[in-house]
Amino acid sequence: MTDPISSRLFGGTGQRMPYAAADATQQSDRPVEQDMLAQTAIAPIQSGNIVGLGTGRTASRAIRALARRVQLEHMDISCVCTSLASEELARDLGLRMVPFNEIGEVDYLFDGADEVDHQLRMIKGAHGALTRQRLVAHAAKRCVYMSHEDKVVEQLGSRALLAVVIIPFGVASIRDRLRNLGLSGVIRKNMDNEALITDGGGMVLDMRITGRNVEQLALDLDHVPGVVDHGLFLTEADEVLVEDRAGQVRHLASSNV
Repeated sequence: MTDPISSRLFGGTGQRMPYAAADATQQSDRPVEQDMLAQTAIAPIQSGNIVGLGTGRTASRAIRALARRVQLEHMDISCVCTSLASEELARDLGLRMVPFNEIGEVDYLFDGADEVDHQLRMIKGAHGALTRQRLVAHAAKRCVYMSHEDKVVEQLGSRALLAVVIIPFGVASIRDRLRNLGLSGVIRKNMDNEALITDGGGMVLDMRITGRNVEQLALDLDHVPGVVDHGLFLTEADEVLVEDRAGQVRHLASSNV
């Protein structure tokens, strides 16, 4: 009898991509069992774990790999998702979901990174799910992020834009406060050219931060009324897995870069 989810495990994502901005990491065209980045990311997961599932193309590769492993090894795991899109994909692949509201601690999180520097500081938010991504990361005992070698930079903001999530109420005044910090952001639009609304009901401003002190910038943004969250993930990563163009993976840590 043919497994009804086999084609999804070994083929396309089946994922609805609601966000205008896309993860620049190329989706692997290798069979899921040969996707070294995804396989490395899921290797530490054990039966009985509660696993946080990231958001974006790179995270989706690991979600597919995890679903295949759960099926083949009959693993007993529960998952919490960092976005509705990841939850939809995970459910389609047969992974068991548990509401994050009922979970105090997550054993392991895997997710993608839009940029990472030599201190494992990251920019995230290309898919607009950064608030949930941060919440799950801070509940996780271990956080492992995946990225491509092109996204390893000397200084954050060299290539990626910084996403800042704001509440829709008072957009003009919030943007004025951000301009006082020297920040000018463009409202992210969806495919219908309307302001993108995140899963949590926020709007996203994308802005350049080239040359900024990211620690001070994160502190400043944390104190702007109306700013819900931002894409500076400066302390969340325990490890970053870096994929090269041949699909090989190296482990990035602050002591070995």
